Amino acid sequence: MSYVVLARKWRPMAFEDLVGQDHVARTLENAIKSGRVAHAFLFTGVRGVGKTTSARILAKALNCMGKPGTVEPGKDPGPTVTPCLECAACKEIAAGTDVDVREIDGASYNGVDEVRRLQEQLPYRPARDRFKIFIVDEVHMLSQSAWNAFLKTLEEPPPHVKFIFATTEVHKVPVTILSRVQRFDFKLIPTQLIAARLRHVLDSENVKADDTAIGILAREAAGSMRDAMSLLDQVIAWGGETLSGQDVARVLGVASRQVLHDVASGLVVGEAERCLHVLADLSGQGFDMVHVARDLLELLRDLVVAKVCASPGELLDLADEEKRDVTALAERTDADDLLRLHQGFSQGFDDVVRSGQPRAALEMLLVRLCRRPPLMPVDDLVGRLSSLERRLAGGGGSRAAAAEPPRTAPRSGPERSGGRPREQRPAPRPPPKEDRRDEPPAVAPLRVVPPPDPAPAPAPPPPSADEALLSQWVALLNHLAEARPELAAILEHAAPLSLSADEIVVGYPPDSVFSKQASEKETLEALKRAARTVLGKEPHVVIELDSERARAFDTVAAREVRAREQRVRKAMHAAKNHPSVLGAVEILGARIKDVKLANE
Repeated sequence: MSYVVLARKWRPMAFEDLVGQDHVARTLENAIKSGRVAHAFLFTGVRGVGKTTSARILAKALNCMGKPGTVEPGKDPGPTVTPCLECAACKEIAAGTDVDVREIDGASYNGVDEVRRLQEQLPYRPARDRFKIFIVDEVHMLSQSAWNAFLKTLEEPPPHVKFIFATTEVHKVPVTILSRVQRFDFKLIPTQLIAARLRHVLDSENVKADDTAIGILAREAAGSMRDAMSLLDQVIAWGGETLSGQDVARVLGVASRQVLHDVASGLVVGEAERCLHVLADLSGQGFDMVHVARDLLELLRDLVVAKVCASPGELLDLADEEKRDVTALAERTDADDLLRLHQGFSQGFDDVVRSGQPRAALEMLLVRLCRRPPLMPVDDLVGRLSSLERRLAGGGGSRAAAAEPPRTAPRSGPERSGGRPREQRPAPRPPPKEDRRDEPPAVAPLRVVPPPDPAPAPAPPPPSADEALLSQWVALLNHLAEARPELAAILEHAAPLSLSADEIVVGYPPDSVFSKQASEKETLEALKRAARTVLGKEPHVVIELDSERARAFDTVAAREVRAREQRVRKAMHAAKNHPSVLGAVEILGARIKDVKLANE
């Protein structure tokens, strides 16, 4: 007798044998019990999760004739949720030889002619079974014409006909078909359930295996029970009746969990050399570096979950021993550092996958993460600033308080994890004093504030008109601004040459961009009305354009600019010498770049 692979030998035969698809089994069982079995089903999900197996179990449940010798002759026991597996119908459906239960490959029979031939068989009653059942696998391969031919038949089939469709690509099935069937989505099988099933099969096959070996097989199956059985067949052929984790990892070409933990531990404590040695060993054994990086990324995710969740439960789909190792490693560092590790590795993972030298890319990624700088929490930094401000406000405090070394945030690394101490880098030497004229002065331990720098002398103002003339011109513009602020803004750039109740003469230098707007009739009329109110008489207004003598007179706009510059200089001088600012500059290692006035 030829050998039957484990995936076929241990295929579930009843609903209770399905692993990880309890929602499907329960729904179908309740439908059979209540007599509400639909005429068409669609089973969808990834490969190896039990779609075709569930279709065969449903066919056996609908056509089971009862265990021989337990049913009276001529009496129909009806559908059952627990097929006997001993009657002719159950045996032939399991073997695929039942004439009333046809399994069709959608990839081979995908044309409209095949659908027509199938429809010609539908009116005829089953030869022996209770229902005529058509199981169409890979149904998404049917052509559009075949689907259109199926529409009417699928909506109103004869009462003795049932359709069961299975597909891995449900998005290719037309919506008109989806609306005529009951859809069941098969989930990926959790790793722990796969491991339990593998343990049951190994015990039945009299094969010994440790938990590490089973864990690797379950993890590499990636949610597919059929893949797990195929891998198990492969490692049994290599290892015989005894399987170890090291042997399984070597056969499958994947890194064991212990090796991944060694790399992750090196990352946590910042030991780049340790990580490189582990990768060298893996590369020498022929392991795929991309696969190693993918498994390491998953392990870093598990570390974050174990750190932030007091009871992770199903969030960690690991064996009990592996879960304990992950939890112990996560306790050696803080959540922020683990998040930074996962984020940095996930960003560099794509470079490893695309690289022509994946080993070198993975090595450099691990070295970069091991050399990450310590974290400095913002709350701690704010607290240090507040403490410094209180000491400065209270007279400087004691020498010990002023000279207290800064606290550092708790971080994973050699200091906390017991690894080798990280090399201490010397503090950068400050530049010579003569080269730091623009740098803010530091705060000495005894709160000795250096003498303030003398405020820079303002630039001498240009020659201006008589202050009385300029003040009278300002009063006139202020009155104009109440009615026409846009015109007052234009005249602010004009130099008042003479101002009286009879005549007002203002000038614009040759390079002024406001002279054209000021000479417009609307501007002149508005200025006359404002002068009539302020001076008591409407004067004659003269606008001198491109006036050379206007350069020798001050303007309202120029005076405002100089006043603002003076305020900014004073504010900058006060900020540079304020004790709190000096302390903040010292702690942050920053510079004062600009000062914003409160009223601007």
